[in-house]
Amino acid sequence: MDKRKVITAYRRGMISIQECAQILGVDSSQITGLMNDPQLCEPPRVVQKQPMHG
Repeated sequence: MDKRKVITAYRRGMISIQECAQILGVDSSQITGLMNDPQLCEPPRVVQKQPMHG
C-alpha cells in the first residue's frame, strides 16, 4: 500500500497512530519521522469551482 495513503488516512482520523505504524511496518517511535517527511505528504488536490447557474 502507498505510504502516502496510509499517512493521509491517519491524518484524517480513519486509523490510529498504532495502526498506521503497523501497516507501514515501522516502530511507533519511527512514525513521527515519517509524518514530518515532505515526500510522504499527499499532493494537494486541485478543486475547480463549478459556475453557478441561476
